[in-house]
Amino acid sequence: MATPAGSKPGSSEPENLSGRLPRPSESTGANTTPSVGVKLKTIVDTELQGIDEKAALEDEDLWLHDPDHPRNWTFRRKWTAVLVLSLYGFMAPLPSSMMAPALPQVGEKYGITDQTLLALSLSIFLVSFGLGPLILSPLSEMYGRTWIYHIANLFSVAFNLGCAFSPNTAGLLVLRFLTGFSSSAPVALSGGSISDMFSERDRASAMSILTLAPLLGPTIGPIMGGYITQGLGVKWTFILNAIFCAVTAVIAIPLLRETYPPVIRWRRAIKAGDFDAAQRLNPSVLAAKGGTKTQVIWANLSRPMILLTRSYVCFILSLYQAFNYGIYYLMFATFAKFFRDTYGFGPGIGGLMYLGLGGGFLGATFACAWFADRLYIKLATKNGGKGTPEMRMPVLMVASVICPIGLLWYGWSAQAKLHWIMPVIGTTIYGAGVMSAYLPIQLYLVDAFTYAASVTGASSVFRSMLGFAFPLFGQQMTNKLGYGGASTLLAGIAIVIGIPFPIYIYFKGAEIRARSPYTR
Repeated sequence: MATPAGSKPGSSEPENLSGRLPRPSESTGANTTPSVGVKLKTIVDTELQGIDEKAALEDEDLWLHDPDHPRNWTFRRKWTAVLVLSLYGFMAPLPSSMMAPALPQVGEKYGITDQTLLALSLSIFLVSFGLGPLILSPLSEMYGRTWIYHIANLFSVAFNLGCAFSPNTAGLLVLRFLTGFSSSAPVALSGGSISDMFSERDRASAMSILTLAPLLGPTIGPIMGGYITQGLGVKWTFILNAIFCAVTAVIAIPLLRETYPPVIRWRRAIKAGDFDAAQRLNPSVLAAKGGTKTQVIWANLSRPMILLTRSYVCFILSLYQAFNYGIYYLMFATFAKFFRDTYGFGPGIGGLMYLGLGGGFLGATFACAWFADRLYIKLATKNGGKGTPEMRMPVLMVASVICPIGLLWYGWSAQAKLHWIMPVIGTTIYGAGVMSAYLPIQLYLVDAFTYAASVTGASSVFRSMLGFAFPLFGQQMTNKLGYGGASTLLAGIAIVIGIPFPIYIYFKGAEIRARSPYTR
């Protein structure tokens, strides 16, 4: 009798008519116990995997102590980078407010009679200033930060020159939009750069300087813009912005080096000719985890919005920061008209009134830089030497009380038409509150979230959107409610948003972070 193929004569095993191999779990009468060879291979593979993991850990430890790691740079090298980044940060938002005192002249030049459209020519900059970080922040975590700083700044030179020679309103709006996008790089990336170079215990001083720059820039801008417009005309506000950006490039390009550690390691491996290590250390490959290049890029580009929409701590802190930023730009849009109509100040003297905000920013910067690190170290010492992001919140609690006081002082002194110094004092108090809130929020986000540039970019998006929106209705609101009523409304909202949430985060933030896949 013929024996079917695959069966031994006299075998009692059933015929395998399907043509497939039996699974190990299926009873075939054969011995399913792994052979000695299979067991030995498993043991060897496990031991090799353990050796590889141990070597990787040792390699990481060596890198953390490597002189090329930004946290191990010399004091001079770190602070050179901080000062260059501060210069970029100062220059970036300067165009956003430099034309504020010249808005009446812009209206005359382009025949703009609608107040909302005129305000749009100022605030459209902030739309793209907010959108830019959605793209630039994640790109910096794939390819490095420095080249984005430099290239974006060079584009700002071109776009500012375009604004200067724009023939019509449409051209001005488009070029202002593009200028905002290119100018967003320092604000989007600087928080990540500080995280690259400084540990949690010593980053408050560096962050305070870097935080001051983009707030001081818009404050100095109207002063410069007022006198430039008065003496040279509107066109020169844009030309001088282009010149300032070009000078900044000459200083920054030779001095600023890459700060993102994964990119530094990757480039060093390429330079050494170790292409296997370069492939392994490539930040894009590390992020891929088996995905395609398109999937990696999309995952990185979508990360800021994911953080903003799925982490309510990120959302609430960004909302409060954005609310203050919106009021800040609302003041820019209304100062020129208020001081002209009430006190008869021209563009030059009217621009000096912005110094109240600048004085508040400057004073709070030095106070916060001194206080924030010392408080953090003190609280960490009480916690057994371990610091947490929530230890940044006490400073924010104080700031959330200062901001409404400044708003009420400014609004009601303006309503009563007291001596011009009184509203300016109110803006100084408010500026101190804004800066005192801005710093701990930035530090918390950088300390708490894994991707520092992405989370600060997400915060910047929210901030810029409200900075864009508030000037569009600011004049109408003050016309309807008066300066006192409008400031009271804004102060009330600031109290509701600003006071409860820092207290809640201080006590519950660690639990929230433990449940989130995006935090440290």
